Amino acid sequence: MGEMHSEWTGRLAISAGIVAAGCAVSLATFFAVGGPFGTINDYGNAIAGILGGALAWRLRSRLAGRAGGVALGLALVGAAITVVGSAMVVSGTTGFFLAGLVSSAGFAGIGGWLVLYNRSDARDGGQLRRLRSVGLAAGAVMAAGIVMVPAIIAGYDDMATVPGWVWIGSVGWLGVYVLYPVWAIGIGVVELGGARQRAASVDRGALPEAEAPSWTRG
Repeated sequence: MGEMHSEWTGRLAISAGIVAAGCAVSLATFFAVGGPFGTINDYGNAIAGILGGALAWRLRSRLAGRAGGVALGLALVGAAITVVGSAMVVSGTTGFFLAGLVSSAGFAGIGGWLVLYNRSDARDGGQLRRLRSVGLAAGAVMAAGIVMVPAIIAGYDDMATVPGWVWIGSVGWLGVYVLYPVWAIGIGVVELGGARQRAASVDRGALPEAEAPSWTRG
């Protein structure tokens, strides 16, 4: 069961990273050629948020105590807010700018989870240490989206007239579209590798399932 859990976690993490990176591509394509790529980006942002929340839920056992509860709450609430942001623009309730502010605030919640998760992750190994560093950087940058909350309350929906401080929160998208995909895909590859290694060891009888390395357990 442990290797199956890790395998599904790995697949989920890789999917989350690919979707987030795909959102960056769709947004760049929209600015270059227009067409339906803006709407594709809107839906993609919602899916990326949902997958981020699902990944936090999947990894919840690795961050125990009050910090774990806070981190999971940040991720789940953040995921829900990203869906609201996408729904706002897809439905025509608001313009793309205000909807983007809402989505950015949602991803800030997922960024908060990333910071807490990677700070508490005590697993050893050079590759994992590097991934923790990427995860901390991604989470910190994504968390900049919290700056958008006052702008959301003010109802800013015209990028030509917003105060300059609003653009500080836009830095969060670099975390969402660049750093987060690197971390998510990387952790997914590690999870899949650990699951396969564990399964092979159990099959050979060299490593009982109960003694499998803790970093492969869900």
